[in-house]
Amino acid sequence: MSLAFTYQALPMRVLFGAGMLARLPEEVAALGLRRVLVLCSPEQEDTGRRVAAALGDCSAGVLAEATMHVPVEVAKRARALATQLGADGCVAVGGGSAVGLGKAIALEHGLPVIAVPTTYAGSEMTPVWGLTEHGRKRTGRDERVLPRSVLYDPELTLSLPAGLSVTSGMNAIAHAVEGLYAPDATPVISLMAEEGARALATALPWVVADGADLDARAEAQYGAWLCGAVLAATTMSLHHKLCHTLGGTLDLPHAPTHTVVLPHALSYNQPAAPGALAALRRALGHDDPARWLWDLAGRLGAPRSLRELGMREDDIPRIVELAVSDPYANPRPVTAPGVEALLRAAWAGRPPG
Repeated sequence: MSLAFTYQALPMRVLFGAGMLARLPEEVAALGLRRVLVLCSPEQEDTGRRVAAALGDCSAGVLAEATMHVPVEVAKRARALATQLGADGCVAVGGGSAVGLGKAIALEHGLPVIAVPTTYAGSEMTPVWGLTEHGRKRTGRDERVLPRSVLYDPELTLSLPAGLSVTSGMNAIAHAVEGLYAPDATPVISLMAEEGARALATALPWVVADGADLDARAEAQYGAWLCGAVLAATTMSLHHKLCHTLGGTLDLPHAPTHTVVLPHALSYNQPAAPGALAALRRALGHDDPARWLWDLAGRLGAPRSLRELGMREDDIPRIVELAVSDPYANPRPVTAPGVEALLRAAWAGRPPG
């Protein structure tokens, strides 16, 4: 078989392992930074202050205002504070909200970001940024926002509740799924996607069964790392388009929305993506990956309907219109009737397909 493809590795350093937080000060010093602003969400403020304490004199302060979908107003306040404090870098502690806020500062001021993930979202591995203004979420790619270093310490995920662990992990699996049928997928990326999906699907039930299982937490972080790298290297399709539209327009919670939509978007695309289907069958050990992911969400107590996330049924036509308004790559043609049927099933919580 003849192969021809292009693969470009992103310039990033990864430190992985229990207790890795202790290496943060030397990582800051290695980047030549002297005064960094710690970013986190209000829910992660205790962890953010723990990180700031570990930084000692290098900490410029803690901003605990990171919010999902990165509202422009929050990004502006964070940028102003970074300037006021004379910060020469940021340490983003938490999930996609904190990392996204760090990226917003990097996009405007070019300040380097060090990511310390405490969820499985995978945003820390990508040069993708997002900002929400007037109910519309804009996204883009810019290598200036890619974190320079990422410290994966499974000990920092021990306080992540079971429910958030599941939805965060399903969000990461979505990156792998769409990477497998992306138009710019490569054999290397496909291997990473299959292994990332396998690791998370294996780890999440153990994380729910015993939240103190450090090995399971590490396996989930390993899977999230791989899935995030897949997101960084490929073009996302229908699933991510729908989730960005639902989140930006209706302010639905990010990871739970991914959890609900993923089985339905995958079911929509499975017939047109035989290679991705074969890889997911190997990774998940089931002939119908879409139905298996829907069942997994149910077994682990995750939401399975957009209705329970706060979406109204009469929101569906508006989301359909937005989702089909701009062309984008997808293995199966994206049609208004097809997307409407998908969303109605997801809204009601019916099984995919």
